[in-house]
Amino acid sequence: MLTFTWLGHACWLVVTDQHTLLIDPYLDDNDAAPIKSDGVNPDFILLTHGHVDHTADAVKIGKRTGATLVANYEICEWLKKQGIAESKTQAMNTGGACDMPFGRVKMTIAHHSSTMPDGAPGGSPGGFLLTLAGNRKVYFAGDTALFSDMRLIGSGGIDLAILPIGDLYTMGPDDSIEAIRLLSAKRVAPSHYNTWPPIQQDAHHWAERVHRETQASAFVLEPGEKISL
Repeated sequence: MLTFTWLGHACWLVVTDQHTLLIDPYLDDNDAAPIKSDGVNPDFILLTHGHVDHTADAVKIGKRTGATLVANYEICEWLKKQGIAESKTQAMNTGGACDMPFGRVKMTIAHHSSTMPDGAPGGSPGGFLLTLAGNRKVYFAGDTALFSDMRLIGSGGIDLAILPIGDLYTMGPDDSIEAIRLLSAKRVAPSHYNTWPPIQQDAHHWAERVHRETQASAFVLEPGEKISL
């Protein structure tokens, strides 16, 4: 069984039979997070881009747990300067893929920006298409605008898509509905919303639209709740 727990904002905890993955850790400074950085013990940490609300706790968690950090080349170089061992980084770039102990990970394009918390360049933003146990495919879009190549990303089938709906800094509810159609995802869950007033959204209304306007099933979680596949 695979479980996907929303830890608030764009942070997700993925648990497989043998491994634990943490996506975009932003816990200690997020009032909505149900646990803090000392409460997670991942084997792998995946970072979609460099912004502080996606990387804030990556270094401290990586040093404490010995997790391997997966990110683009520039972020991995930055992580090494923060004291993460090179052997504990897996550098990638958009369009590339590699096999990892938990499955296969491909870095997809994302239309956004990427700067590290200290202002250093963060390389190209991205998303992750994961192929996990049982050939289940899970797409973490990261922070992105709507783009037509989502149809290509979904061409191999998407069992679960995690999409931003906050608007202002990413696509909002309207564009996310079109993204779901392009991806032909079986299940979807919203992310990157309600952390601050500028990205406040009614996720239950969004879910009603998903069920009415697409073929997908929508799952709206409270921070700390999970989806199982």
